Amino acid sequence: MLPASLYMPKEALPLVDTPILNHLLWEAGRAGVRRIHVVLSSSKKKLLARVLEANSRLHNDDVRPDLPRVALDSRSDGVEVLVHVQQRPGGVADAITAALHEVEGPFLVLLGDNLLISEHSGPMLSGTRHGSKACLELVERYAKTGLPSAAVLAVPKVDIAKYGVVGLEGDLVNSIIEKPSPDAAPSPYVLCGRYLLPENTAEILDLYPEGEHGELQSIALLRHLIENGGLEAVKLGGYELYDSGDPVTWLKSQVDHALRRVDIGDDFGVWLSKRLEN
Repeated sequence: MLPASLYMPKEALPLVDTPILNHLLWEAGRAGVRRIHVVLSSSKKKLLARVLEANSRLHNDDVRPDLPRVALDSRSDGVEVLVHVQQRPGGVADAITAALHEVEGPFLVLLGDNLLISEHSGPMLSGTRHGSKACLELVERYAKTGLPSAAVLAVPKVDIAKYGVVGLEGDLVNSIIEKPSPDAAPSPYVLCGRYLLPENTAEILDLYPEGEHGELQSIALLRHLIENGGLEAVKLGGYELYDSGDPVTWLKSQVDHALRRVDIGDDFGVWLSKRLEN
């Protein structure tokens, strides 16, 4: 996302008008989470400190009085937000490790540049009550089976090479192939940035050092779970996957979400139709 990401972390980019990070925090809160660990680089921490730490200005009724206060405060609804620094870019598993010393029991992982949305609303419907239910689906499955899980989403064949694709045996993942060609993909289901991992994750990661596995350490973790007790695939239906990984993909996400929003979709759709005619 350069050069935009020089000025703003990808996780803070707005989906029309609501930052990605807010959506993620509300999704975790809707799943019942009461403590969220946000892992950032040191530079991103400096940029996001204003909104992740206490800031009385956000509660000033003179600031956008037309919006509910929860729309302006990512730390709302009684959820505690703790910030950790990842000293260098070492991949997802390394980011998890940065917070594990303060985590007890099974825990959720949400990747900061992927949004999963089924309800397309604007800032007037903000907060955990209106957050995505994606993580909640993982928590509900865990309550039934006790197994770690990964959320998966079916994508069109033309997009399959962008993702990690899972092979399935019933509801269990039996393989993971990184960015295969469409013909080599074992299924249409891809990993979409939501995981529920077990309490012994730190011990498992010690078996697959980041120095040996690099950014594929997280895949080694998932494959270990597959081979030792099982990793469930939670198939998400009715969700849109929005990815801020590159400008064109993010632009498509903006347009798609704007068209589906009940507050602005009709007006935006009329404008877009006229623009396309010209």
